[in-house]
Amino acid sequence: MIDFSILVNYFPYYIEGFLNTILASVLALIGSFVLGSILAVFRITGVKPLQWIGTAYVEFVRNIPLLLIVFFFWYALPTFGMRLDGFQAGTVGLTIYTAAFIAEAIRAGILSVPKGQMEAARSSGMTYVQAMLHVVLPQAIKLVIPPLSNQFINLIKNSSVLTVVAGLDLMYFADKVNGDSYATVSAYVFAGLFYLVLTLPMSYGSHVLERRLAKSS
Repeated sequence: MIDFSILVNYFPYYIEGFLNTILASVLALIGSFVLGSILAVFRITGVKPLQWIGTAYVEFVRNIPLLLIVFFFWYALPTFGMRLDGFQAGTVGLTIYTAAFIAEAIRAGILSVPKGQMEAARSSGMTYVQAMLHVVLPQAIKLVIPPLSNQFINLIKNSSVLTVVAGLDLMYFADKVNGDSYATVSAYVFAGLFYLVLTLPMSYGSHVLERRLAKSS
């Protein structure tokens, strides 16, 4: 049975973890979107070295566990003289991992934009980069809002990986609540509710945005 006194007694723990989860998710979302967009452009550009870089990154990162990437930044970087705390290591790992999936979503969107759009932009005097930034990418992102939204929601859920490196996220504090109260079910049920507070509005917002963009087009 759910013990609501757990939520009352440990509310500061949940709030601290909730806020840290929001911060990690926002930072990783921005970073992965920017990096993913760059990688997507690399993959479709005509410059072979950039294609190789983009393809190697996506194929490598997509096929290894997120936890392994986080462990690299947590355990391996100190051997090179770079030490990150748990929050930083988890957020960077989450960014690196999510960027690979966002890159594939955006690449699919770019390939869906008619080639004539790029040709028309170039013929008007734009450089390749200008045409990509101002003409192609905006249309591509509009086309891939559903998969991007799914990736952002997955990012929020995947932020729970921070708990394994003491990243002070929501799951980290849920573990503390469980350890202090021995109310395992209640501790994690309330953590799940806080995750829903983050993911449900994003899911609803993405559906609303998708419908509005469909009407405008």
